[in-house]
Amino acid sequence: MFDDRMPENATLDELDLRLVTVLQGSPRADWQQIGAALGVDPSTAARRWARMSEAGHAWFSCYPVSIEGMPLIVAFVEVDCVPGRLYEVAAELARDPHVFTVEHVTGGRDLVLTCVFGSLAEVARYTGMRIGALPGVAASRTQIATALHTEGSRWRLDKPAGTARRGTVRVAAGPEPGRSAVRREDQVLVQALADDARQGVAELSRRTGLSATTVRRRLRRLEASRALVFRCEVARGLSGWPVSVSLWCAAPPGETARITAHVSAMREIRLCASLSGPHNLLFAAWLRSLDDIHAFESRLVAGFPELTVADRAVTLWPVKLAGHVLDPSGRRLGSVPLGRWDRSTVATAESALLAGLPVQGG
Repeated sequence: MFDDRMPENATLDELDLRLVTVLQGSPRADWQQIGAALGVDPSTAARRWARMSEAGHAWFSCYPVSIEGMPLIVAFVEVDCVPGRLYEVAAELARDPHVFTVEHVTGGRDLVLTCVFGSLAEVARYTGMRIGALPGVAASRTQIATALHTEGSRWRLDKPAGTARRGTVRVAAGPEPGRSAVRREDQVLVQALADDARQGVAELSRRTGLSATTVRRRLRRLEASRALVFRCEVARGLSGWPVSVSLWCAAPPGETARITAHVSAMREIRLCASLSGPHNLLFAAWLRSLDDIHAFESRLVAGFPELTVADRAVTLWPVKLAGHVLDPSGRRLGSVPLGRWDRSTVATAESALLAGLPVQGG
């Protein structure tokens, strides 16, 4: 349900945008550090964030890079819907905890989903027995991400030009450690962080039943090993980058490493992925206006004559983003905690299918 208290013409001022940028780089820095980076009182920074968060204009996501003992497969699923059933289908699929994003887009598909699975068999079950069985779905197509070169957690409202600049909170020095999987014992803590990545130790202790000492120790380990992804998001319509465009591209396999390295560093890029299909690259960008799409595309291919843009789509409604449900203007309405898909929901359909396969006895 939409909230009439959040007007379509709402705006964020310069301090709001700088605050989001600081939090994107240092999501759990204390308000003293954040206020110092912004040149304002800590209470002012905290009050500004509370106002934006309560209005659905900005929010946090937190999720594991991977979980110990569990493989990670990212798939992009294009869904064609029966006329008049598009938003019914979108709302239903947005409830699934492993569906990371749901976007209503222009072009040759109605919805694009980003999903996370534990196996290729799970991809088959979900697309064939869950999506394929929905009454409002006419067809679907699936691509597997063979590599994610960059994604939305690395995008910044005000991307720093150098390592030392006003508005960046330095919380650690030294070389950046590699990412690690989240241990099974830490999953309850990660689930609590998913609701609010800035919760204090006392609140996390209360919610998880772990002692404050244990919470503090595990948080230090998770942050040091970069086992968690923290995303500070802002409603796209208020960000100054209101247009989201996805480009499906094709490039010779021997050139993809060079191309993706360049594209991942582009200011506008939110996603750069290698795909399993004939259109072997997917790029998603936030742009200033619809007029910028052609210029961005021209700039994208200028240095790579071997790169072909095969298809493009503009996002009309980001129904779900990183586990958060959004209104048509991109403002947060609520969240669906990220997690694994429960395959038992299609167990009956799978058993019936297997029983009907033409298998001869041994």
